[in-house]
Amino acid sequence: GQMVEQLMREGSEHINWEVGRKSILTLRYIKKVRKFLHETQPDVLHLRSRLPAWIGYLAWKKLPKSTRPKLVTTVHGRYSVSKYSEIMMRGEKIIAVSNVIRDYILDNYPQVDADDIEVIHRGVDKNAYVIGYSPNKQWVENWFKEFPEMIDKKLLTIPGRLTRLKGHEDFISVIDTLIKSGQNIHGVIVGGAHPKKKRYEEEMNKKVTELGLESHITFVGQRNDMKEILAISTIVFSLSETPESFGRTTLEALSIGKPVIGYAHGGVKEQLEKVFPDGLVQVQSIKDVVEKVILWHTSSPTIPTKHEFTLENMCSKILDLYQENSCTATHASSQRSKQ
Repeated sequence: GQMVEQLMREGSEHINWEVGRKSILTLRYIKKVRKFLHETQPDVLHLRSRLPAWIGYLAWKKLPKSTRPKLVTTVHGRYSVSKYSEIMMRGEKIIAVSNVIRDYILDNYPQVDADDIEVIHRGVDKNAYVIGYSPNKQWVENWFKEFPEMIDKKLLTIPGRLTRLKGHEDFISVIDTLIKSGQNIHGVIVGGAHPKKKRYEEEMNKKVTELGLESHITFVGQRNDMKEILAISTIVFSLSETPESFGRTTLEALSIGKPVIGYAHGGVKEQLEKVFPDGLVQVQSIKDVVEKVILWHTSSPTIPTKHEFTLENMCSKILDLYQENSCTATHASSQRSKQ
């Protein structure tokens, strides 16, 4: 991906194999990965996606137990419960990105020992996302030139791809209620629709039109300047119908000092409980969301300047897990050789 150049410059080695390509031909990589592991003797094999995990696991399993690396997996989301997804539960250590994901694992895969799961929340780069961040003057000028309907309005923003589960319908209802109550606001929907989800995008546009909100809600599409959009927003929303596994955009908004209103479930609840509990509202309660928006327009909430969900903490915990388990594996291997 886009980080390869940086990683190689910093000393990493990148092996460009298509182990995630959904094709029967991908199975040929099992032998290649096994050979690679045998030759390089890594301390840890970390699997982070289902198809590559199958390739890595089948390669790893055939290695001698005394020499194979410690196997770590990360469960990023609530995958469909199946044999295919079960591969992510075969790590000797399993990283869950939130307590919600830990519960998902234990509820659906009873064979997993709870002691083998380590909850390591995702984090944001505290050097890139700082309280009070403001986009440069040129960006701001270009934004309002492209979207003049937003000038002099309080921007209420919901980030996330256009899918039925992300809460756009609730967001539109919130904007509708606020406009009818005379609030000087504008709704900003950030995120594109997958080609297979175009029908849903059309439904949302139709709803906006039916409610007469064309001049009060803007679909800005997929953007690569999310931090800047968050920075000019008055409030950021997380209104997913189903619990998010973590919800990093919510955390990014909080990290630059923007208040977040989020439904009290999933990973977003875990974040808000620790960082900004004032932002929690009952799931799918349009009334509670509207009341909080109106309250904050007269009494701005205070956002904490520090929190624990940082990239630094995340990396430190993962490296500690690597170190602890590779040392355990080395010790076990040493004991076997002595015997």
